[in-house]
Amino acid sequence: MEQPHTLVEALQGHFIGALTFDFTRYLIAAGVMTLVLLALPGWVRRRRIQKRKATRADYLREFFSSLRTVFVFAVTTLTTLAMRETGFLKLVGGPVDWGLLAVQLGAMVLLHDAYFYWMHRALHHKALFRATHLHHHKSRTPTPWAAYSFSAWEAVAEAAFVPAYLLVLALAGLEVHFWVMLAFLWHMLARNVMGHAGVELFPRFWVDSKLTDWITTTTHHDLHHSEGSHNFGLYFTWWDRWMGTEHPQYKERFREVVSRTRPGKVDAVPAE
Repeated sequence: MEQPHTLVEALQGHFIGALTFDFTRYLIAAGVMTLVLLALPGWVRRRRIQKRKATRADYLREFFSSLRTVFVFAVTTLTTLAMRETGFLKLVGGPVDWGLLAVQLGAMVLLHDAYFYWMHRALHHKALFRATHLHHHKSRTPTPWAAYSFSAWEAVAEAAFVPAYLLVLALAGLEVHFWVMLAFLWHMLARNVMGHAGVELFPRFWVDSKLTDWITTTTHHDLHHSEGSHNFGLYFTWWDRWMGTEHPQYKERFREVVSRTRPGKVDAVPAE
């Protein structure tokens, strides 16, 4: 008769699963975005945000440092899995209440946006920047493959939100549905890849409509990579506006990029 798994054995299996899941997500998200951009060369040339182009060395650095991030994420995930294996965390499956799922997912995204903004600003502090965030900013002209290009310390800071969020819910006696977690993880990575695409993906009206201007664009994050001292938000522009850290020319730069009728008419971000 097969003996029940010990906690250590269960976590070992979960680690391999987490490693495979995160690596596969990264390959799919960055790979699909890359294929889309390759399939639309004329549109990409018009919508390219910077004149500067990423080099082969940039792509290789981003990819291989992302492998380190995948490993760190898998290790960090063990915290969540250990809570589930011991029964402390209620990660449930079964029938889905789509209304409740939408509320839970929305709450998680809103809280993560706030967490990311303040964590990101903290990593830019002169006492932390070189050891934690400098590696990510080596991508002056980011590509979709930069979405996971972090130092080990930044990878830990990025991953810490999920176990911390789930810990708070567990202490409050609340359950988390499996589909909420899955949707959150895919949404987080998809938006991250879009922010690093190097090409403005959003339509012309985006920053001039009150219905959409609160959602960050590719230009929003690209300006952060090229200039560094503005635009710390991930999903939404709220925190940058409230804290006075939105780039003063953000909307102007966006409008310039999306209004081009031919490639390279004006550079939204200078080469140096």
